[in-house]
Amino acid sequence: MFNLISKRMGYSVKNDVLSGLTVALALVPEAVAFAFVAGVDPMVGLYAAFMVGLITSIFGGRPGMISGATGAMAVVMVALVASHGVEYLFAAVVLTGVIQIMAGLFKLGMFIRMVPHPVMLGFVNGLAIVIFLAQLGQFKVLDANGIQQWMTGPTLYWMLGMVALTMFIIHFLPKLTRVVPASLAAILIVTGLVIGFDISVPNVIDYVRSNSGNPDATIAGSLPSFSIPSVPFNLETLKIILPYSLILAAVGLIESLLTLTLIDDITETRGQGNRECVGQGLANFTNGFFGGMGGCAMIGQSMINIKSGGRGRLSGITAAIALLLFILVGSSWIEMVPLAALVGLMFMVVLGTFEWASLRMINKVQKSEIFVIVLVSGITVIADLAIAVIIGVIVSALVFAWKGAKRIFVESHVEADGSKIYHVKGPVFFGSIHNFNEQFNPKTDPEEVIVDFAEARVYDHSGIEALDGLAERYMRNGKNLHYRHLSPECRQLLQKAGNLVEVNVIEDPDYHVADSQLG
Repeated sequence: MFNLISKRMGYSVKNDVLSGLTVALALVPEAVAFAFVAGVDPMVGLYAAFMVGLITSIFGGRPGMISGATGAMAVVMVALVASHGVEYLFAAVVLTGVIQIMAGLFKLGMFIRMVPHPVMLGFVNGLAIVIFLAQLGQFKVLDANGIQQWMTGPTLYWMLGMVALTMFIIHFLPKLTRVVPASLAAILIVTGLVIGFDISVPNVIDYVRSNSGNPDATIAGSLPSFSIPSVPFNLETLKIILPYSLILAAVGLIESLLTLTLIDDITETRGQGNRECVGQGLANFTNGFFGGMGGCAMIGQSMINIKSGGRGRLSGITAAIALLLFILVGSSWIEMVPLAALVGLMFMVVLGTFEWASLRMINKVQKSEIFVIVLVSGITVIADLAIAVIIGVIVSALVFAWKGAKRIFVESHVEADGSKIYHVKGPVFFGSIHNFNEQFNPKTDPEEVIVDFAEARVYDHSGIEALDGLAERYMRNGKNLHYRHLSPECRQLLQKAGNLVEVNVIEDPDYHVADSQLG
């Protein structure tokens, strides 16, 4: 039956269901942790993980990608929650959804394709480091005074042993069988060993109670209920939430679209960026009305899903529904899952996510690209994902402009009739116009000068202004300047510029010459 359905749907239903269950187990501590980061109740994070995961799996543009509450967005939320309360957060999440939907409708998702590869590598490596550092908090326990301290003694040894066992199973089990995802099998085996032999390691409920400070805390809950955020509907509220919503929308879309691109590369398929923007927007819009903190794509859980065989939308749907069932009826079982199993799983995600090939590139690619990778990785770790990507794109663009500026070459020779011809090679744009202008000497050149652009292109208005300025310099010296073989794009730029420049472009039917002169 599964095989028949799988053939019709184009992917394995069994793999999607099992990988979805694995993801759901890994979502619990992550959602709770990010709720603590944002300063809200753990259920707010769990509800967000359920709703964002379900809605984006159905309406998003990348089957197999997992979304939920994330740390990148949680760190933005904490200031709003601290200053105005959780109801303002819900209102901000609603507005975030509207902004993301508009981004999708206006097809802004296509711009993620412009992110340079070094920035993408920095993003992946930075997030891998962030995921790794986040797991270190699982090695802390409460002391007699209720203060978190690093594990020591037998507890630490057992924790490290169970983490290592989890990683061992995940790595080697696929070599024996792929009937069950290795990640799910590792969690079940380690959980069984810990419970069966009464091994003293923290479990999920220990983590929840340790971080909440509530000895009676639980992940058990009810269905999320509809509620309009209790905030004044006026301009003052909009002024408060709009800056946060803009940042949340940007962070969410950047992380989601970059994760989408990563999964595209892994699966050799193509997601729909604009549809993903709309899906993320619908998810966050819904979250605000049902008590969720919102979220975006999760690279760690997405990697777990892909590595476990999840490829279709069913994997994300299964993960979301399983998480809800954990909250409603299975909390007592999930609370017994040892943290060591989940930490081992996430460590394997770190190893699989980090682009180790980038380390081997150090002596094989340009230093500027290595600098961008390290820069984006570092900023992702110490600051914010969105800021890291934006800075990475800007630095990459500046490096490209600098390199392009140095690729302008001009050769010249004097014809038999006494005229002088300059052959320009390379791009003429804002970064190269200084070097371009330095190649000409109107005072010593003959009366007739031709500048040939057969091997050059003028790319922007700065380049057009450079042509105009050069023509003016020659005219002041009583010389005639002709531009030959200007590209159709350049002539189009000149036409669009109109009166902004004083160059008149005239096609020569014999030589395809563009004659440039003032007035």
